[in-house]
Amino acid sequence: MTIDVLLEGDSVPIDEAVFRTLLDNSVAGTYVDYEKALAAGSIPFPALVRLARKGDIPYPLFFAPLRLVEAQVAAKTRKLLAGVSRDTFQIGTREKVELRDVELIVKDLIRKQELLKRHDGSLARNKIVGVLRKPGASPEADAARLMSAIGLTHADLRSCRKKEVALELMIERLEANQVLVARSVQHYMPQRLTHVSFSGMTVRDSKVPFVFLAGGDHGDHQEPVGRTLFTLALMSVLVARRIFKPVTWDGQSTGTDFGREYDVAGAMLMPTERMRALGPASLDDMKSAADEFKVTPSAVTVRAMRLGQISGETARAHLDQLREEFCGRPERKGMTPIRPENAVRKYAGRELSRRMLDVMDSGGMTPKEFCRAVCLNKLGQDQISDLRRAVG
Repeated sequence: MTIDVLLEGDSVPIDEAVFRTLLDNSVAGTYVDYEKALAAGSIPFPALVRLARKGDIPYPLFFAPLRLVEAQVAAKTRKLLAGVSRDTFQIGTREKVELRDVELIVKDLIRKQELLKRHDGSLARNKIVGVLRKPGASPEADAARLMSAIGLTHADLRSCRKKEVALELMIERLEANQVLVARSVQHYMPQRLTHVSFSGMTVRDSKVPFVFLAGGDHGDHQEPVGRTLFTLALMSVLVARRIFKPVTWDGQSTGTDFGREYDVAGAMLMPTERMRALGPASLDDMKSAADEFKVTPSAVTVRAMRLGQISGETARAHLDQLREEFCGRPERKGMTPIRPENAVRKYAGRELSRRMLDVMDSGGMTPKEFCRAVCLNKLGQDQISDLRRAVG
């Protein structure tokens, strides 16, 4: 079967298998022009070029033999999988992430890792990667070991006035240990995440591993900042365990397939001794404890269940009530638009931005190269000073 490529009244047939192989393995496979072409059996040449550009595909490959195309796709996949495993790390959910759904973000983060390592000779081998390679005596012991390595204490987190401050503190401590943190910012990333539901991913590197935190609604009816803090703790555990994968988890699940990593993250944010001292049982108890620990009431509820403080039945009742309350909240008004320099800092990460500014200042790259490689051309050269102030 073929797809006709239409150009100025003429048509050139290309192998449909080639067309599908290239686009099914890229983000461009989610675009409407792809579906239209399959339905019509044809595609205008300008639309084909647009799809190729969106999918980061050299458009001459659409006219190549299938064997060559398959070899190219396999080579690209091998390179991607060097940083992120194909399968998904799942907790309490069946959601899976296809590589093509995050492909361009993976490629960009790997490129940023390589760029930083090439220019910054001060980088040492990362001490967080593999620190929990061998499980300790208990999840609590692992949590204590990881928090010591990061330089973070329970008291540090509890002393934060708000969840947002606690989140920034954990990011700061991770990045101080060369664990880079990138956060989803719509329109400032190389790829849309409208077709994928996941919590984030960990990207492999022996010096500067990346943690990417996905934003948006994860479908488990939790307040976003508290959920993000738990996600970050969970992914710091994965980095420490040498697990580099897309991550999905359901904070409303009361299943039994959570695994040790979840319990270690829980012990980091909701230490066992303090949980037992608080003895949360009622829904109000869960909310009060959540304020202290800077997490969500759902996270406290599941943690209490896993520590045996409440039954599964009680936990499910609390989670049902929390879900109803979350759904009944008034709709939030339009968010204040994020300033471009803050958006770039949030996606590229404060630490990477700061280090690459130092590289530029020392003559290692031009301002034009900096805007392209670090800012994805979302900032002009005259806005670099704005980013410098945002990074601090």
